[in-house]
Amino acid sequence: MAQFEAKTLKGFRDFLPDAMAPRQAMLRVIEATFERQGFVPLSTPALEYAETLTGKYGDEGDKLLYKFQDHGEREVALRYDLTVPLARVVAQHRNDLQLPLRRYQVASVWRADKPQRGRFREFMQCDADIVGPNTALADAEVLCTGLAVLRSLGIEGAMLHLNHRDLLFSFLQAAGVDDPDQQLKCIRAVDKLDKIGQAGVTAEIVRECGLTDEQAAKAIAPFLAAEATGGAESEFARIRAFFQQELTAAALESALSAVARLETVLGLVTAAGFGAMIQFNRSVARGLDYYTGVIYETRLTDPRVAGIGAVMSGGRYDHLIGMFSRDEIPAVGISLGLDRLLAALVELGLIPGGQGTTPVCVTVFSADQAGTSLQVAQLLRDAGLRVEVDTQGGKLGKQLERAAKRGNVLAVVLGPDEVAAGEAVLKDLRKGEQLKVKIAELAQAAAHALAD
Repeated sequence: MAQFEAKTLKGFRDFLPDAMAPRQAMLRVIEATFERQGFVPLSTPALEYAETLTGKYGDEGDKLLYKFQDHGEREVALRYDLTVPLARVVAQHRNDLQLPLRRYQVASVWRADKPQRGRFREFMQCDADIVGPNTALADAEVLCTGLAVLRSLGIEGAMLHLNHRDLLFSFLQAAGVDDPDQQLKCIRAVDKLDKIGQAGVTAEIVRECGLTDEQAAKAIAPFLAAEATGGAESEFARIRAFFQQELTAAALESALSAVARLETVLGLVTAAGFGAMIQFNRSVARGLDYYTGVIYETRLTDPRVAGIGAVMSGGRYDHLIGMFSRDEIPAVGISLGLDRLLAALVELGLIPGGQGTTPVCVTVFSADQAGTSLQVAQLLRDAGLRVEVDTQGGKLGKQLERAAKRGNVLAVVLGPDEVAAGEAVLKDLRKGEQLKVKIAELAQAAAHALAD
C-alpha cells in the first residue's frame, strides 16, 4: 500500500480533543444564549453558486473567495460569511418564513487570505440576525444579544463601539468626496485605521481614490478621535453643529437622521442594562460594502487581552436581500469571532483548557464481566454523567493507569465479589481514595465526588 505524508493544507487546522472540548463548551453557552434571547437556528450549505457571493463584499472580499468549477461545470464558491447566504435564503424562501425572522447560525466560513498568526483560511462564525423591521429596537435587540453572550461567558470587560454608515458618507461629503465609488474606497481604508494608522490610511486613499495628500487628510480627519469630554451627548451635539455648517440641506437630513438613530439605540441598550459596555465611536467603519446603517465592533478591555482585536462585530444591511429579490427587506445582525473569543477566555481563565476527557471510566474485570460493565456505564449515563468503558481491557492496574493518563477523574471497579454484593468500588484518581458504593447509589456518589 502506498505511503503518503500526513499534513494539513496551509491555513487550515485540526482540532484535537483537548482543543476541541473548550470550543464545544463555549459554543454550548453561545447557542443557549442565542436561544434564550429568542433566536432560532437556521443552516445554509457550505457551497453556494459563485454569483450568489460575488459583488457583495467589495473588491477585496471578492478576491478572497474560494471559487472553482464543480463536476457539473458550475461556478461555485465556499461561503465567505453567514450573512450573504442568509440573504439568499430569505429571498428564496420568503413565502415559508414568518417575519420578523430572528435567526442564529454557527458554522465555518472560508477566505483565501494570507495565513498568519491568529488568521486562518477556515474559521467559525456565530451570527444572530433580525430580518424584517428597520427599527432602532431591532438594532438594540441584536446588540443586547451579543453583549448577553459575552456576559454569559463571564466577560464584563468589553466595549461595543457603535457608529452609523450614513455618518461616514456624510463626513466624506463634507470633505468634498462625493463620488459613491470613492466613498466606499475611503471607508474600506478607514476600516484599517487601527491596523495601518493614519499615515497608512491616507496613503491608501491617495492611491485608490486619486486624491491629493491634502484631500485625503481632510477626508479622514473627521474619523479621528474627537475631544474626549462630555460623553456621547456632547459628541452628538458637536457632530450636528458640524453637519449643519458643512452640508447642503439635501445631505443634512440623512446625517441628522443617523445621529438620532445612534442616540436612540444607545438609550435602548443602556435601558437593557448594558450601558457600561457600549459607546459611540466615529472611527468604526466596517469595510464590507453591504452595510447600510448602524455598525459596530466589540473589543475586550481587560489589559491581559486588550490587544486581541475585535471579538464581535456587525451592522445593518438593508439592501442585501433586495439583491436577490424584488422586495427590499431590512436586516441587522451581529457576528462573534470564535477563535479570538476563545483565546481570550482561556487567557482570562474563564474556560479551562484541556477538557477533552470523559470524567468517569468504568473498568472491565474480565471478558465475562463486560456486560456488567456496560450495564453500569449506561446506568451512570442515564443519570446524566459522561462515562467511558475501558474497551482495551487487561490487568486492572493498567486500566487505572490509562484512565489517569487520559485525565479521567473517577474509575468504577466491578470485581466478582462487588457485583455479587450489588456494589462497586468508586476510585478517585486525583486523591487516590476509594469507597464501596451500592450500585443503585453509584450515580449519586459519582456526581458528588465530581462536584467536590
